[in-house]
Amino acid sequence: MNILAKSCALVLAGTLFATSAVAAQLSVEANKTIPVRIPGSAASIVLGNKNVADVAVHDEHLIFITGKTFGTTNLMIFNKAGEQIFSTDVVVTVNSSNLVTVNRSGQNFTYDCAPECRSVMSIGDQADYFDSIITQQKSTQDLNSGN
Repeated sequence: MNILAKSCALVLAGTLFATSAVAAQLSVEANKTIPVRIPGSAASIVLGNKNVADVAVHDEHLIFITGKTFGTTNLMIFNKAGEQIFSTDVVVTVNSSNLVTVNRSGQNFTYDCAPECRSVMSIGDQADYFDSIITQQKSTQDLNSGN
Protein backbone atom coordinates (compact mmCIF):
# COMPACT_ATOMS: atom_id res chain seq x y z
CA MET A 1 0.00 0.00 0.00
CA ASN A 2 1.52 3.34 -0.97
CA ILE A 3 1.86 6.31 1.38
CA LEU A 4 -1.09 8.22 -0.15
CA ALA A 5 -3.45 5.27 0.32
CA LYS A 6 -2.26 4.79 3.92
CA SER A 7 -2.78 8.49 4.66
CA CYS A 8 -6.29 8.42 3.21
CA ALA A 9 -7.14 5.31 5.22
CA LEU A 10 -5.86 6.96 8.42
CA VAL A 11 -7.91 10.13 7.81
CA LEU A 12 -11.03 8.05 7.08
CA ALA A 13 -10.57 5.97 10.23
CA GLY A 14 -10.07 9.11 12.34
CA THR A 15 -13.22 10.67 10.90
CA LEU A 16 -15.27 7.57 11.68
CA PHE A 17 -14.12 7.52 15.31
CA ALA A 18 -14.66 11.28 15.79
CA THR A 19 -18.30 11.26 14.69
CA SER A 20 -21.11 10.80 17.16
CA ALA A 21 -23.22 7.71 17.49
CA VAL A 22 -26.31 8.29 15.39
CA ALA A 23 -28.97 5.84 16.44
CA ALA A 24 -32.03 4.71 14.57
CA GLN A 25 -35.02 6.78 15.57
CA LEU A 26 -36.59 5.98 18.92
CA SER A 27 -40.29 5.31 19.02
CA VAL A 28 -42.27 5.65 22.23
CA GLU A 29 -46.01 5.74 22.86
CA ALA A 30 -47.54 8.79 24.48
CA ASN A 31 -47.72 8.33 28.27
CA LYS A 32 -45.19 5.48 28.16
CA THR A 33 -41.49 5.38 29.08
CA ILE A 34 -38.59 3.56 27.45
CA PRO A 35 -35.01 3.10 28.69
CA VAL A 36 -32.08 4.25 26.51
CA ARG A 37 -28.52 3.10 27.17
CA ILE A 38 -25.86 5.68 26.34
CA PRO A 39 -22.70 4.60 24.45
CA GLY A 40 -20.26 6.52 26.64
CA SER A 41 -20.56 8.87 29.59
CA ALA A 42 -23.18 11.57 29.19
CA ALA A 43 -22.56 15.01 30.67
CA SER A 44 -25.40 16.96 29.04
CA ILE A 45 -28.62 16.09 27.25
CA VAL A 46 -30.55 18.29 24.84
CA LEU A 47 -34.13 17.50 23.85
CA GLY A 48 -35.57 19.54 20.99
CA ASN A 49 -39.21 19.85 22.09
CA LYS A 50 -40.16 19.15 25.70
CA ASN A 51 -43.84 19.28 24.77
CA VAL A 52 -43.43 16.09 22.70
CA ALA A 53 -41.22 14.05 25.06
CA ASP A 54 -39.37 14.26 28.36
CA VAL A 55 -36.05 12.85 29.60
CA ALA A 56 -35.22 11.52 33.06
CA VAL A 57 -31.57 10.81 33.83
CA HIS A 58 -30.78 7.68 35.82
CA ASP A 59 -26.99 7.98 35.52
CA GLU A 60 -24.41 8.89 32.87
CA HIS A 61 -25.11 5.65 30.97
CA LEU A 62 -28.93 5.32 31.25
CA ILE A 63 -31.79 7.72 30.56
CA PHE A 64 -35.54 7.29 30.26
CA ILE A 65 -37.62 8.87 27.50
CA THR A 66 -41.32 9.51 28.20
CA GLY A 67 -43.72 10.30 25.37
CA LYS A 68 -45.99 13.26 26.10
CA THR A 69 -47.93 13.87 22.89
CA PHE A 70 -47.61 12.58 19.37
CA GLY A 71 -44.97 14.23 17.23
CA THR A 72 -41.26 14.15 16.47
CA THR A 73 -38.33 15.82 18.19
CA ASN A 74 -34.60 15.23 18.42
CA LEU A 75 -32.29 14.12 21.21
CA MET A 76 -28.57 14.91 21.45
CA ILE A 77 -26.19 13.76 24.18
CA PHE A 78 -22.73 15.21 24.83
CA ASN A 79 -19.78 14.05 26.95
CA LYS A 80 -17.75 16.23 29.36
CA ALA A 81 -15.49 17.39 26.51
CA GLY A 82 -18.54 18.73 24.67
CA GLU A 83 -18.40 16.05 21.99
CA GLN A 84 -21.67 14.68 20.72
CA ILE A 85 -21.80 10.98 21.62
CA PHE A 86 -25.42 10.20 20.72
CA SER A 87 -28.02 11.68 18.40
CA THR A 88 -31.43 10.44 17.31
CA ASP A 89 -34.97 11.46 16.47
CA VAL A 90 -37.65 10.65 19.02
CA VAL A 91 -41.03 9.80 17.52
CA VAL A 92 -43.96 9.78 19.92
CA THR A 93 -46.90 7.72 18.71
CA VAL A 94 -50.38 7.18 20.04
CA ASN A 95 -51.65 3.69 20.78
CA SER A 96 -54.88 4.02 18.88
CA SER A 97 -56.05 0.44 19.42
CA ASN A 98 -58.16 1.55 22.41
CA LEU A 99 -59.17 4.98 21.09
CA VAL A 100 -62.66 5.71 19.86
CA THR A 101 -63.52 9.00 18.17
CA VAL A 102 -67.16 10.02 18.11
CA ASN A 103 -68.18 12.60 15.51
CA ARG A 104 -71.23 14.65 16.46
CA SER A 105 -72.34 17.18 13.85
CA GLY A 106 -68.83 17.50 12.47
CA GLN A 107 -67.09 17.81 15.85
CA ASN A 108 -64.82 15.09 17.27
CA PHE A 109 -64.75 13.72 20.81
CA THR A 110 -62.09 11.10 21.60
CA TYR A 111 -62.25 8.42 24.31
CA ASP A 112 -59.83 5.76 25.53
CA CYS A 113 -61.94 2.64 25.97
CA ALA A 114 -59.72 0.20 27.88
CA PRO A 115 -61.51 -1.25 29.76
CA GLU A 116 -64.00 1.59 30.30
CA CYS A 117 -64.35 4.67 28.10
CA ARG A 118 -62.82 7.90 29.44
CA SER A 119 -62.25 11.23 27.73
CA VAL A 120 -58.75 11.85 26.39
CA MET A 121 -57.05 14.81 24.74
CA SER A 122 -56.69 14.45 21.02
CA ILE A 123 -55.66 17.21 18.67
CA GLY A 124 -58.59 17.97 16.39
CA ASP A 125 -61.26 17.36 19.02
CA GLN A 126 -63.97 19.96 19.67
CA ALA A 127 -62.29 22.97 21.36
CA ASP A 128 -64.42 23.19 24.54
CA TYR A 129 -64.15 19.44 25.08
CA PHE A 130 -60.36 19.59 24.58
CA ASP A 131 -60.03 22.60 26.94
CA SER A 132 -62.09 20.90 29.68
CA ILE A 133 -59.79 17.85 29.58
CA ILE A 134 -56.69 20.09 29.83
CA THR A 135 -58.23 21.90 32.82
CA GLN A 136 -58.96 18.60 34.56
CA GLN A 137 -55.44 17.32 33.94
CA LYS A 138 -53.87 20.52 35.28
CA SER A 139 -56.06 20.33 38.39
CA THR A 140 -54.98 16.72 38.93
CA GLN A 141 -51.29 17.68 38.53
CA ASP A 142 -51.75 20.53 41.03
CA LEU A 143 -53.32 18.13 43.53
CA ASN A 144 -50.50 15.62 43.07
CA SER A 145 -47.77 18.26 43.46
CA GLY A 146 -49.37 19.78 46.57
CA ASN A 147 -50.14 23.18 44.99
